[in-house]
Amino acid sequence: MAKRKLHGHPVLILGAGRGGSALLEMFLEDELVDVLAIADSNPAAPGIRLARERDIPVYSDPREAVLASRDYPECIVYNLTHDDSIDGIVGEVFGQNKVTSGAEAKLFWQMVTKLKRIKEELEKSQNQLEAIIHHAMDAIITIDESGKMLAFNPAAEKIFGYGHKEVLGEMVNMLMPEPFCSNHDANVANYLATGKGDGIGTSGREVVGLRKNGSCFPAEISLSEMVLSGKRYFVGIVRDLTERKAAEEKIKHMAHHDHLTDLPNRVLFMDRLDQAISLAKRSSSKVALLFLDLDGFKLVNDVMGHDMGDRLLQGVALRLNEIVRSSDTVARVGGDEFVLVLNNIGSMKDAALVAEKIIQALSEPFELSGGECRIGGSVGIAVFPDDSEVPETLLKRADEAMYCAKQNGKNNYRFHASELNERL
Repeated sequence: MAKRKLHGHPVLILGAGRGGSALLEMFLEDELVDVLAIADSNPAAPGIRLARERDIPVYSDPREAVLASRDYPECIVYNLTHDDSIDGIVGEVFGQNKVTSGAEAKLFWQMVTKLKRIKEELEKSQNQLEAIIHHAMDAIITIDESGKMLAFNPAAEKIFGYGHKEVLGEMVNMLMPEPFCSNHDANVANYLATGKGDGIGTSGREVVGLRKNGSCFPAEISLSEMVLSGKRYFVGIVRDLTERKAAEEKIKHMAHHDHLTDLPNRVLFMDRLDQAISLAKRSSSKVALLFLDLDGFKLVNDVMGHDMGDRLLQGVALRLNEIVRSSDTVARVGGDEFVLVLNNIGSMKDAALVAEKIIQALSEPFELSGGECRIGGSVGIAVFPDDSEVPETLLKRADEAMYCAKQNGKNNYRFHASELNERL
């Protein structure tokens, strides 16, 4: 063996089976050790294959390997061949204290093998953890006790809009708008001082996050503490609630609005009417309730089909919304029945004027894909507090007035109080 310059302590491995292979792997990763050679009579031994891959000299005869290494007197020999006679040759070349063999060698390689297995398991666990963090749908952010960010996974990059290189070493409060930013700093400072802090060690706390582009979004955060090597760290898991909140709002909207016209349905209408009456009581004002039933709608449905009927109802909803104020309410409460709540009307004439505008608006032809159609509308009017102070009763009074309008030739309006009809 040509003598070479070594960077670590010289080692010779005799026996390239499982033990020798494990020993070789360990030494290859250690800069303090240089493996001179490995020997085994089996050319297919795992240690032989590994040595060839790493350009380490291999021998088929362990004795030959010992003699080839005699230029390195400090060499330590690991005899894993079960041939104790080799120890004599090693003793002659290097001295008896330079060989590890027999039960001692077996124990050594078993320890090495076990350590290798533990290392592999740890590496596997670490890789699995890194894969989970990397592919997690939620942002995972690690910070130190000063608030500086130490880790920022891909989900955090996507949610907040920052690359991890932009935020590492920066304060985590850059991801929060006020007042959440100040509240967070004070909360963490109090926790570090007293061990008590809102949200730390809990999950599902709703906050507001701040993206790189300056936009805010609803978020849910779980914040936990961990201690490594005597140092405290915090791990925050942040979930973007934008889609969930939008879905909740959509469900809430659908529960209170008509699916066809997007107008408030009966449930929301009764709530609006109740609020209008409560406000009118406090301000000593009047509320007008108009009940509209379309004239000629059934004919459109029968002749042109339900699809055209639906489009007609949508057109009616648009025209009604153009008539009333933003503070008023237009709702669909039945097939072709609509109700309007007019807040704080100055006089009965104001309610009559809106009814006239409704009738005029409905008299204009509706352009549908199936052709043009004309309809009318009969409007009944009830007034708070004159006709009733109870929402359900007021609605009933307006309904009765609407039937009165239909009995009087349709396409007109009537108040529930008959004297108002005569006066107006």
